[in-house]
Order: sequence, then structure tokens, then C-alpha cells
Amino acid sequence: MRGCTRTPGRPRAAQPRPPDERRLRRPALVTRSRVGTPAPFPLVASFLVAGLACWLLASVALLRAAPDLARGWVATPATLLAVHLLALGFLPLAVAGAALHVLPTLLRSSGDPRRCWIGFAGLCAGPFLAVGIARHQPQLTWTAAALVGLGLLSLLLEIGLLVARAPHDRMLLASRFGVAASGLHALLAFLLGSLLFVREWRPWLGIPHERLIAIHLHLAVFGWLTLLIVAVGRTLAPMLALAPSEPVRRRPIEEIVLTAGLWLAILGFALDRKALLAAGTATIVAVLGRFVVVLVRAAHRSHMEAMEGPIAHFLAGVVFLAQAAALAVALLLRSPSPRTLSAYVLLLLLGWAAGITLGHVGKLLALSAWTWWPPGPRPKQAAFYARRSWIAAAVAFAAGTELLAVGTLTGTTGTARAGGAFLVLSALAALHGAAGTLAHPRPAPAPRPQALPDRTGRS
Repeated sequence: MRGCTRTPGRPRAAQPRPPDERRLRRPALVTRSRVGTPAPFPLVASFLVAGLACWLLASVALLRAAPDLARGWVATPATLLAVHLLALGFLPLAVAGAALHVLPTLLRSSGDPRRCWIGFAGLCAGPFLAVGIARHQPQLTWTAAALVGLGLLSLLLEIGLLVARAPHDRMLLASRFGVAASGLHALLAFLLGSLLFVREWRPWLGIPHERLIAIHLHLAVFGWLTLLIVAVGRTLAPMLALAPSEPVRRRPIEEIVLTAGLWLAILGFALDRKALLAAGTATIVAVLGRFVVVLVRAAHRSHMEAMEGPIAHFLAGVVFLAQAAALAVALLLRSPSPRTLSAYVLLLLLGWAAGITLGHVGKLLALSAWTWWPPGPRPKQAAFYARRSWIAAAVAFAAGTELLAVGTLTGTTGTARAGGAFLVLSALAALHGAAGTLAHPRPAPAPRPQALPDRTGRS
């Protein structure tokens, strides 16, 4: 036949069809939107390591503030600095870094790292804001507050987009309501803190300053951190413990009931109604009791070879939460004393909220490093996690928090100082564990192939 160049008697080899560019791109886009890609390792590591640095600063500040706490002095510059380094330095950075690694997978949606870097830059002003509040320097306070607010809004926008882009036709591993309500409560707590700084000791809308502080504290601890822990921990705790997952839910009942209990308690604080406060507190305790059952079940069915930081901090956090609940009952039944209030805040903010967060920093840092390992063979996840360092951090943290709370409650300065010293050791052990993850040797980049020389000798 004319135009045919095939050799007679020799079958023509099947020619591969050229790839269709649209067919190659479409599945990648669907996969990314349906599965979710965690934030890059440099971004997550920046948040978590900066948070650990702030935790070291907060632990040193708690050691310096231990005598004031033992004397019942809750409004001294040393006490205010320690509390706000914890609440504005460590917690926002550590929680944001953990959320950026976990939420895209649980919500099956991906984000934009550029907004997250803006959020990181803004939250790094948190320690300066803590110094401004403790020393009552308005210029430093408002400058740092503007930067922190910018970072917070950028991260809330990122999380809001993750929630909005989550597919509605697939099972999600975290409730949209819990994540969105947690972000809203974080914003409200930040705005109320700004209002407290402006009003100083004057009441607002007829609510005394002391009860405004209580609303501010509970919005941050229960509305932001605890609600996020409940929304994410139901899936995350069994996953980190290598245990079977919990049964699938149709509605986020726990998150809704916890939010209702929180606002009942806030209404009780605002109206000075102990009945509303008791009802809200009982509702929160009931939800957390149900959540503790999930944690204990995950720890019991765990297939881990040895105890790790997240489980150790979970168990210690449950003990501190039970002690805080006992103090809450005592505060409801009788007039509160400064030492009882201080011990309650320490057990709630430090023992529960900060402890649960600290326990997950090392594990999530290791998971992020393992997830973003270069293509090719990679070590097991356990190779990235310095288990002994993080267990030492958990033990020192539990001992330090208990001693600091007991010293505050009994007025024993030596006990409170010993607790602060253990917290500093915990921070140093946590930084050592994080350094072990960051120092894990990564493979060298593959050499670029060189062109073969042609007949003239030129490559």
C-alpha cells in the first residue's frame, strides 16, 4: 500500500497513546479536595518549635512567680506574665501548628500555606503582648495585640475555608460545628481580653471585673481548647494510640452539648446566678466524662509497644481536670479565696489545656516529618519520635503542675518553687525531644542525570 512504511511480515508494535493532560490533572485535583493535604513540614515545625520556646519562657516565668502564687497574689506582674506567656505564647502557636497538620486530613480539604505564614508571623508577637499586659505598657500592648490579631484572623480564615470546603458527601473525621465553634470562641476570648485591658478594674455592662476574667478564662479553656480537643480527639486519640477507631456518629452531639453548657456557665457568671453556673458546669463535666471514656478505651486497646507522650499527658490531664472540678464545687459552695482561685486556674489552664497540647507537640512534629519525607524508602514513624525525652517531659510536667498547685493551695513557697523547677525541666526535655526529630538525617537529593556525549565528544 502507498505510504505504508511497515516491513512486510513483521507486526507493528503498539504505539502508546499520548497522555491526555486533562485526564492527568483531574484526578489530582479531586484527590486533593477529597482527601486533604497537611500543611508543609517547615510550616508545622515553625509553629511547634516556636511554641516550645514560648513554653520554656512560660515555665521560667512560673518558677519566678511561684512565691507570689503561694502568697495568694494573683495580680502581680510576675503572675500576669507567667499566665499570659502560657495563654498568648505557647498555646496559640502549638495549637495552630497541630491543627494545620491534623485538620486538612480530618476535614478532607487543603489550605493555603501563605495565609498560615502570615498567621505565624502575627502569633510570634504573643510574648511581647504578654510583657505589655504584665507591665501595663499600652503602646507595647496595642502594637503587639494588633499583630496577634492579624495572625489570629489569618488563621481563622484558613480554618474557616477548610470547614467550608469539606465535602458534604463523605464521612468527616472531625465535626464542622466543633472546629468552627472553637475558632469563634478563640476570637471572642481575644476580644474580651482586649476589653479587660481597656476597662482595667471597672465593670462592663454591670458585670464586675472578676467575673469578666472568669468568662474570659472559660471561653479560652472550654470554648476554644477543650471544644477543639473533643472535636478532634475522638479520632486523633485512637489514631495516635494505634487503637481501633470509635463508631461513626451522625451528629456532633458532644460538641453541641459542650457549647450549650459553656454558655449556660457564661450566663451564670454574667447574671451572678449560681444555679445557671452549676447547670453549665455539670453539663461540661458530663460531656468531658464521656470523652474521658473514649480516651481510656483508646489507651486500653492501644497496640503501642510502650507508653508515649500523648497518652501520658492525656491520663495526667484527666487527673488535673478532676481536681479542677473538685475545686469548682468548693468555689460554688463557699466564698472563693485567692489561693483556691489560683489553684483552679493552674489546674485548668496549665494542667489540662497546656498539658494536653504539650503532649501532642512531639508526636505531631514527628508525624509531619514522616509525612513529608522525600520520595523513596523512608524510616518508620517511631524513628522520628524521641519517646524517652517526651516521656521525661510528661513526668516532669505532671510532677511540676501538681507541686505548683499544692503549693499555691496550701501557701507553701518551697513546694510551689519545686513545682516551677520541674516545669522548667519539662520544657528542656520537650525541646530536647523536638531537636531529636529535627536532627533526623534526611537523604541527600538525588544527583541530576548528566547527558551522554555524542560522536563529536560534546555533551
